[in-house]
Amino acid sequence: MAHSVTDTEAAHASWTGFPAPRPHSPDQPGGRVPGSGVHARARITAAPGLRGGTTLPELTGDGPLALRRVRADADRAQVCLVGAMAGPLGGDWLRLDVHVETGATLCVTSAAATLALPGTTGEPAHYDVRVAVGDDAELLWLPEPLVSVRGSRLHVTYRVDLAPTARLVFREEQVLGRTGEPPGRLISRLTVLSGGRPLLDQTTDYGPGAPAWDGPAVLAGNRTTGQLLIVAPEFTDTPAEPYVLAPGHATITPLPGPATLTTAIAPHALHLRTLLDKARSRARALHRTR
Repeated sequence: MAHSVTDTEAAHASWTGFPAPRPHSPDQPGGRVPGSGVHARARITAAPGLRGGTTLPELTGDGPLALRRVRADADRAQVCLVGAMAGPLGGDWLRLDVHVETGATLCVTSAAATLALPGTTGEPAHYDVRVAVGDDAELLWLPEPLVSVRGSRLHVTYRVDLAPTARLVFREEQVLGRTGEPPGRLISRLTVLSGGRPLLDQTTDYGPGAPAWDGPAVLAGNRTTGQLLIVAPEFTDTPAEPYVLAPGHATITPLPGPATLTTAIAPHALHLRTLLDKARSRARALHRTR
């Protein structure tokens, strides 16, 4: 099936450094294309309900991107990502589009950790997440950790477009290798715009081939790393102060916008989650965020 490059895909390549995921053939939903891996795409749209709360008018996925509606609070919808098949494997192209319409609240979780696995061709896998959150809307992005398995190569890109009064809680956790094994190569880029203006554009690069990734200036021997980005209008009037959450392991940094960024490293995933949960609790106490 022929495929021409669109303006959107060209823009994607310009800000990620990687080409956009290629669509699979409609007669092969989520199917494996010989020599290139699984091409799969999922979409979530959250909208205000006619009688209050949040509805999910669009919830579609294929391949390894299976989506399940989960019972949630009365004012928000919750979707769980369920691994329908192994992945991402080398050569896979996965894309998730999330749209939270004005006034809606959505929480996205996952049923288990995601394992980045090596493929048979040596190609990297690509996982592209696109998010748009409208005014007075909120997204809580709280999946389980991403585990970089030995021999794997994964490029993850997140693009988040927030309206001026949108709210965001974005947690990213990375585990570099399973117990007793070295990691694969894991490159992750997070780009966030608020009201059309850049709020954060950050790239991390870990694993074999990445310069000094496990040295004293980066992970210092730790094997888990993560970040928690909280965006809330309250930070505009009362900006957060820099705070050392755990010396040598976690800091909270105010961003030049309505946001704070917590960056953490830890020897194992449980310790990392504890640090990020403490940062979230601190933000809730100070600014009444979720």
